[in-house]
Amino acid sequence: MARAEPVVPVRMRRVAVVAPEEALRESLVRIAEAGRVEIDVTGEGGPQAQGPAATRLRRLRTEPARPVLSEAPPDLDALERADRTDLLAGEAQLEERLGSAVRHGGAAALAGWCPAAEVDATAARIAGAGGALLVLRTPRGVDPPTLLTGADRAHPARTVRRSFTPLVSTYGTVPYADLDPTLPAGIVYAVMFGVMFGDAGHGLLLVALALVLRAGRPRRFAALRPLWASVAAAGLAATLAGVAYGEFFGPTGVLPVLWLAPLEEPVRLLTAAVVLGAVLLALAHAAGVVNRWRENGPAAALYARTGIAGAAIHLGLAALAGCVWLGRPAFAAAGAVVALTGLALAGAGLYATTAGGPGGAVQTGVQLLDTTVRTASNVVSFARLAAFGLTHAALGAIVWDGTRALAGRGPAGVAAALPVFLAGNALAFSLEALVAGVQALRLEYYELFSRLFEGEGRPFRPWHLPVEHTPAPAGAPGPPAVKETARPGPAREEHP
Repeated sequence: MARAEPVVPVRMRRVAVVAPEEALRESLVRIAEAGRVEIDVTGEGGPQAQGPAATRLRRLRTEPARPVLSEAPPDLDALERADRTDLLAGEAQLEERLGSAVRHGGAAALAGWCPAAEVDATAARIAGAGGALLVLRTPRGVDPPTLLTGADRAHPARTVRRSFTPLVSTYGTVPYADLDPTLPAGIVYAVMFGVMFGDAGHGLLLVALALVLRAGRPRRFAALRPLWASVAAAGLAATLAGVAYGEFFGPTGVLPVLWLAPLEEPVRLLTAAVVLGAVLLALAHAAGVVNRWRENGPAAALYARTGIAGAAIHLGLAALAGCVWLGRPAFAAAGAVVALTGLALAGAGLYATTAGGPGGAVQTGVQLLDTTVRTASNVVSFARLAAFGLTHAALGAIVWDGTRALAGRGPAGVAAALPVFLAGNALAFSLEALVAGVQALRLEYYELFSRLFEGEGRPFRPWHLPVEHTPAPAGAPGPPAVKETARPGPAREEHP
């Protein structure tokens, strides 16, 4: 793949599937089996709206099984008699695509999208059927669909990226022109989680849980196996934070305090959380500048509140805060100049979107005030990293103090101390893991992603169906063996 692959979505090509009319069906069957191409469908009403196979499928009035394509043209009447809804459903999808083809003379063509790295392999695959895959120029004003690097299950080396992909895809589909934030977003999420869940003992438990998920145990949670790397990253971050705090299942004294004890220096922890938030917001603004430039050019990057203008406001306010905190007057002058410059740029961009006149000026002023307040409040919002870190430390201290108090009451107290220690840590672990996970997600989405993205892309949805290579005997009661090839192309991404 291209060297830029880790920082941008997978590169897409506009393609056309061209074949003689008599070879079009076989070419489409091979494309469906490979699962590498998203084909434009112009028919309305979905795959069961028209066509002989769709008509028979509706007539059966049963829930269609998982669609399967027949390698050779099937006898639709025999399939209906055999109740082969799987083959009828696959044939209905094929009919829809055949109906979307543009025909001229004895040739037919369908347009679609294919990952650039898969074009040659797909072209070679359909060449044996008499078809061809041609690369077209991307239509002006049309954005290609997005496939994030790491969503391709055919590359196991991308386990970490694939584990972090749901963090981004749950928020929305990354626009094709934007940077792919998957890996940085996953790292930032793990760091924020670790700050709030800072306990070496609890962090190691999370790492152990990740290894259990990786092994596919328990079976009922097998669907969560792809997430094991993100759970391990969060556990490792919590372990490192716990080492810095001197926390190991609470303030047990097993570890020395390397940085600060949260309950003893809450103000210092609060300051560090706000500074971390300011740095993360600055990085998000930098990525936003790049995205605005890639989307609509330098003007959009300059005037957008998520571009250079917004970054200048953020940096200017940060310098003013540094003046108050450090007592450096020079910071105040520089911060005021940078912040006012950002407000002027943002105001020009906002005013251009209004109807003009006094009403437009008032609207722009209100939006600039809202931008300034939001920028400051977004930085302060990261104080929750310290707040929930303190909560976790306080729960650990309560459990440990109760354990020590019972242990000092003789053999009976020691016997009671162990259940209290185990139950207390189990409660703290479960509650704080949930709270820290939700709060880290909230900061990621509302404070950081809101600066990265202004719009939403469209997910890449390749057409992929298994192909039945053994013809079904007429009137057969059940489906014969189906050959489903291992998917070498990108896996379909699901988005809410």
